[in-house]
Amino acid sequence: MRLRILTWHVHGSYLYYLTQASHEFYLPVKPGKPEGYGGRLGGFAWGDNVHDIAADDVRHQSFDCILFQSRRNYEIDQYEILSEAQRQLPRLYLEHDPPRQHPTDTQHVVDDPNLLLVHVTHFNRLMWDSNRTPTCVIEHGVIVPEDIEYSGDLARGLVVANGLRTRGRRLGSDVFQAARQQVPLDLVGMDAASLGGLGEIPHAQLAAFQSRYRFFFHPVRYTSLGLAVCEAMMLGLPIVGLATTELVTVIQNNVSGYIDTNIDALIQFMQELIADPDLAQRLGQQAKAEARARFNIQRFTQNWQNAFEQAVALSPSPLNLTSCS
Repeated sequence: MRLRILTWHVHGSYLYYLTQASHEFYLPVKPGKPEGYGGRLGGFAWGDNVHDIAADDVRHQSFDCILFQSRRNYEIDQYEILSEAQRQLPRLYLEHDPPRQHPTDTQHVVDDPNLLLVHVTHFNRLMWDSNRTPTCVIEHGVIVPEDIEYSGDLARGLVVANGLRTRGRRLGSDVFQAARQQVPLDLVGMDAASLGGLGEIPHAQLAAFQSRYRFFFHPVRYTSLGLAVCEAMMLGLPIVGLATTELVTVIQNNVSGYIDTNIDALIQFMQELIADPDLAQRLGQQAKAEARARFNIQRFTQNWQNAFEQAVALSPSPLNLTSCS
């Protein structure tokens, strides 16, 4: 069952991995490429199954499913660019984040028994009040080039985060700045230069770039599991980070890295990794094995196939079932 799916460009890396699924994806584009309307933005090797479509033309096209990826998509965008008939199609909402307003008592914007709400971690589903909406969890799936191997010969740690300065304590900008006073750390990502970082590395070049670093540091207090963490693990970098949110189910101390809520303990462990490349190599191999078992792209795309089929089954209109067959 190959579907024609309309979705928005919200998180580029996630969208790239999502489009590895065997479906046709259509991305609305507006002049100037405002939020959500960037289409096939540069930096990714988009497949032939990913298509830009002018936002003004969306209502005149045929789709099988609508995939929302943000509150704006759900509350505003669908009413601006979709026809009334398209708004009755099978629908999914991909929730990328844990609740921000309150960690346990925030109600999700969606309250619809005919829509499937997809969470990216079990922590996120646990924390959101998803109302009457059916939910499922699809953990991340990532791809790294087979010909790139971890060396760890650069005795430094790497932090990958977009907008770390402006996103503040939630992403751990203070933790990063405190740690780099005692540990050699490099920061890459959008606006990294404002914190003395190295700037943005295109996604296609990131694997080769980070493979030389001794370890990956994840200073984030409160977020979903970062795709960059999964990618680093898949390459064989040991992970050091805060023992919060989903990361506590991914990293085992002294097996695939080290997590703690004690920043001093994290700093001490990073210093040990700098001094002992053999330790980093050993932990990184375990991290790689865990990532290959848990975050492989085949499992990810199969989970999405199941989710699309579930969304079709939830749809109240029998016509939708016909269009998706």
